[in-house]
Amino acid sequence: MRIDLHTHSRVSDGTQTPAELVAEARRAGLDVLALTDHDTTAGWAEAAAAARSEGVALVRGTEVSCTASGISVHLLSYLHDPHDAALAELLTRSRTSRDGRARAMVDRLAVDFDVTWAEVAAQAGAGATIGRPHIADVLVARGYAADRAGAFATMLAPTGPYYVRYHAPEVAEAVGLVLAAGGVPVFAHPRASSRGRVVSEQVIRDLADAGLVGLEVDHRDHTEADKAWLRDLAAGLGLLVTGSSDYHGAGKPNRLGEYTTTPEVLAEIADRGRIEVVR
Repeated sequence: MRIDLHTHSRVSDGTQTPAELVAEARRAGLDVLALTDHDTTAGWAEAAAAARSEGVALVRGTEVSCTASGISVHLLSYLHDPHDAALAELLTRSRTSRDGRARAMVDRLAVDFDVTWAEVAAQAGAGATIGRPHIADVLVARGYAADRAGAFATMLAPTGPYYVRYHAPEVAEAVGLVLAAGGVPVFAHPRASSRGRVVSEQVIRDLADAGLVGLEVDHRDHTEADKAWLRDLAAGLGLLVTGSSDYHGAGKPNRLGEYTTTPEVLAEIADRGRIEVVR
């Protein structure tokens, strides 16, 4: 059984609709797919309908934008109640902050580059959570960068003059809200140092004490040494180990199913979640 527990659609910063993503997962030979768009559940219904049609099991999830003492981190929430008021309110605040942050970055970029908010919004599509990847796509289309990676490394880098921070909850708070909503919290790519600063071992230990369920270990942004270190830490803390592609469609080089999760870990996640896996 091939299980990929971290992917994105156009509802956030992927390049495919939820239905297209599910169809692509079937063609890639996946048996189980998790849709984990940033700070939203808006793609769940479309993905669920496509999953039933395509014969792919669907784990409904969200990638929650968080911070750990100023370090940007992401928390995967699986199978939580989408109607839980506290978690839904947190996700709404994060999306609103992301939108304002994106507008501010476009305003800064527009001083030096020929880009507009209308172009970015059109690139994202109606209802999408707009973020840096959509701005990057416009910069690429305008010829200012070769690809998303190039835009992120230059104009959109956190150390650059165009970068704007956005609101994100402390990750320990997010873990608590995910658990209260019946979700299963897993720390996404915790050692992805190519993205910026990473948290200390103590932060992960504290999160485990707060109810963190798992670590995303097998991920292309982790070195073999990172994976070994995380696997040992997870074993010592009694945390689940997942593997995922973090697929974004054409926006990134990540490929569906390049890293996977074991059926035993999926079964544990399914047992803990408040809502069911769509089959």
